[in-house]
Amino acid sequence: MSSEVVSPIGQLSVAMVTPFKEDGSLDVDSAVKLARHLVDTGVDSVLVSGTTGEAPTTYQPEKDELTRAVIEEVGDEAYILAGAGSNDTAHAVRMAVSAEQCGADGLLVVSPYYNRPNQKGLRAHVEAIIEATTLPITLYDIPGRTGLAFSDETLDYLAQNDRIVAVKDATGNPNQALERMDRTGLAYYCGDDALNYLMMAGGASGIVSVVGHVAGPYFRKAIEAINDGRFAEARDIHRQMRPLIDAIMGGGQGAVMAKVAVHLQGVIDTDAVRLPLVQADSEDVERLRKIMEDLDLL
Repeated sequence: MSSEVVSPIGQLSVAMVTPFKEDGSLDVDSAVKLARHLVDTGVDSVLVSGTTGEAPTTYQPEKDELTRAVIEEVGDEAYILAGAGSNDTAHAVRMAVSAEQCGADGLLVVSPYYNRPNQKGLRAHVEAIIEATTLPITLYDIPGRTGLAFSDETLDYLAQNDRIVAVKDATGNPNQALERMDRTGLAYYCGDDALNYLMMAGGASGIVSVVGHVAGPYFRKAIEAINDGRFAEARDIHRQMRPLIDAIMGGGQGAVMAKVAVHLQGVIDTDAVRLPLVQADSEDVERLRKIMEDLDLL
């Protein structure tokens, strides 16, 4: 079964946090250590400057430095996906061009948020990025955050372009996602850790995970089990992961709690975030610590 899986951006991708120092500046050394940790624990694709990477509060020179550092460390071992998300198309184009110049393997393009264009505007936004770069593009459908979903018609239209290779689906609707996967022929990736098993068992190409910062070995085993048709084994692994998924993702603070998790493991030096995000409460940290200890992740 594994030979049939089409995974243009790998199977186990992690939306990597962007480490900061206590003073809020970019911590490149920790980022390099983190990228190495991810690959060494089973990750075959690293997303930099996504939502979990606090892309809205990092500047372009920081994004470029981060991308180059991660590529230098693990670019020969993992697919490097760079976020190019903005509600300003010109800004998204600049980010995409910079990512390509830095050596990224592909782009993640989210629907423009807050200003709520119609579907014609959404298509034009994506096409502007296609025209400005040569990299393959993964679309990111997360209407709960952006307020703008990709319609069936828009996905069907964009899927006709060879540069569109995949969709990261965080719609919370796996039935719709799997139907779209079959209809468009695009590779679909689960963008919601709570739905990893359902999506993968339904034929998704892989996952783009936040919890994978620390659960890489578990997720790798689950993916390999599904590839080999051992669905009960994969389901059992997912069941084990539920408390960890809830602790990291349950409050909608994945970027915050993923940093706590890798900080607890000693991979990054601090769990500092940039406003408007704030660091986790002590009780949330201790809850996560206990769950990670129970899973032998500490």
